[in-house]
Amino acid sequence: SPLAFTHSFGCMFNTDLRNDRFTLKSSREVPQVHCISQDPLHYSMASGKAAKKIKTLESLIGIDPGNRSIVHLLRPGELLKACLSLSHARSVLVTTGFPTHFNYEPPEENDGPPGALAIAAMLQALEKDVAIVTDQRAMDLNKKIIEEAMQIGILKEPVPLLTYQRESADSALTFLCENGNPRRPRFDHLIAIERAGMAADGNYYNARKVNIKHLVDPIDELFLAAQTIPGITTTGVGDGGNELGMGKVKEAVKKHIKNGDVIACDVAADFAVIAGVSNWGGYAIACALYILSTCEIHDCYLRRAVGFSQSPKKTVWLSALPSVTKEEKLLKALVQLGVRSGVSASLEMEVDALPFYNTHSPMIEKLLQEVQH
Repeated sequence: SPLAFTHSFGCMFNTDLRNDRFTLKSSREVPQVHCISQDPLHYSMASGKAAKKIKTLESLIGIDPGNRSIVHLLRPGELLKACLSLSHARSVLVTTGFPTHFNYEPPEENDGPPGALAIAAMLQALEKDVAIVTDQRAMDLNKKIIEEAMQIGILKEPVPLLTYQRESADSALTFLCENGNPRRPRFDHLIAIERAGMAADGNYYNARKVNIKHLVDPIDELFLAAQTIPGITTTGVGDGGNELGMGKVKEAVKKHIKNGDVIACDVAADFAVIAGVSNWGGYAIACALYILSTCEIHDCYLRRAVGFSQSPKKTVWLSALPSVTKEEKLLKALVQLGVRSGVSASLEMEVDALPFYNTHSPMIEKLLQEVQH
């Protein structure tokens, strides 16, 4: 075997020499090893079957109904690595919010919050700490969205809402770490989904090259600071290249995306999950976390082979998955709150000018079919 390792305080030894008396029940499954961090060096495991399912999810969300040329941004395997990292995390910070409709109040679009809440719901079900950081001016709106998500049944409990302002050179470090100590990070993973991202000139642009910097708090600084803190991993979810985290694919954005030379986000995440609509990326992350949690090989590795499987909690995880019904209710609630569709700015049952009932709901159904296949 090219790789052998010990774990569980010397109580177990994994090797290529098989002992048929002590094998996993799913012994037909082939374990796969994936590197998910270089600093510190961090690997994880999952069955080949689970990895294949997650790669299928990635393919499903990679279609381009808005004809934005996102095919040039796709990075196969990023969803799997991001979710393996999230599976190991204890505390996760999520951010969303793209105030593209600067002439309206609120200026936010409805792509982003549903995906963020889908991720948060699954993280809650997996008993991880999760918080959302957003713009100070959008706090009231986000409180209302979270209240709606509670009533609909998307969230089982409220998600703490945080804001970030730059008050000094150490503000980001102080926010992310206890007493500003990089050896004691408060969060293991940061996720940005459809969050306005800073361009190379320091401004924030919507797809039409309009500078919306006056509406955006500098949450990018948290992702930049995370690059210097061992133990914090970051994921960006986007559909156009101007979202936080898309700096990882900025050269492709500049070359292939309309106005990309101006709008491309300059801040990179460790993992860039590209989707035809960013909400789909959030749904896929929630589904992938469910797949990993029900993967016996990953579960065993996650527990360092100590204790019993968490499979009795499968029902809780299943109920946390997004569904057409829940997402339909949430979109209606966003319409009532005045949160508009991207591209069209309409207050209709659509996201990014794509109708919910024949574009988004079929996507949710396809993702769920793959999970339950």
